[in-house]
Amino acid sequence: MRYTFNMTYKVVNSTVEMAQELEAIQQASFPTLSPDELITADHYKRHVEVFPEGQFAAIKISGDEAGKVVACSTDFRIDMDFEHYEHRYIDIVDGNWLGNHNPNGQWLYGADIGVHPDHRGQGISKLMYAARHDLAKRLNLKGHVAGGMLIGYGEYKASLSVEDYVAKVVAGEIFDATLSVQLRRGFQVRGIIQNYVEDASCDNKAALIVWENIES
Repeated sequence: MRYTFNMTYKVVNSTVEMAQELEAIQQASFPTLSPDELITADHYKRHVEVFPEGQFAAIKISGDEAGKVVACSTDFRIDMDFEHYEHRYIDIVDGNWLGNHNPNGQWLYGADIGVHPDHRGQGISKLMYAARHDLAKRLNLKGHVAGGMLIGYGEYKASLSVEDYVAKVVAGEIFDATLSVQLRRGFQVRGIIQNYVEDASCDNKAALIVWENIES
């Protein structure tokens, strides 16, 4: 792959040797997610076998922790039905084994992205999304689609409908730690997924987000 990097971090394809580090990042990134939905080291090893091009890791390249894996993402290819998009995360990722990967699928599905809390706020997610979108372009896919967990909605659910919450996030009136970042990376909201994960922080909900490859 073509490395995506800044002066401190670079993004490379994940390897099976990173599996334990990737599992630790997953656990640190999603402390409120149901244990049944967390990606394990064995899952990450399988991801590399199923679709190696779609698995990314960010590595620190300078300083005391040079060589440390600090972020990771998981993607696979699907054909997306935007007329019937309600789905559960654990189902579409086949229990995190990526059994639904279609080598000829026209969309890249973003199953997961996580940056270790100790390394957030340093532009790593920007590098990760750039690598994923570069992959979509190189494969001439229609774009990148995902369920963006509405991490902050749990605090607002008593006062706002999920539709109003998302509208305020899109308008910049509320900052959501996941969706606001994804909007900055060029995604647009196409709908609300009502029962995406088991996580009180988002009241189980996600936004259906889409980045279109205008070069396809």
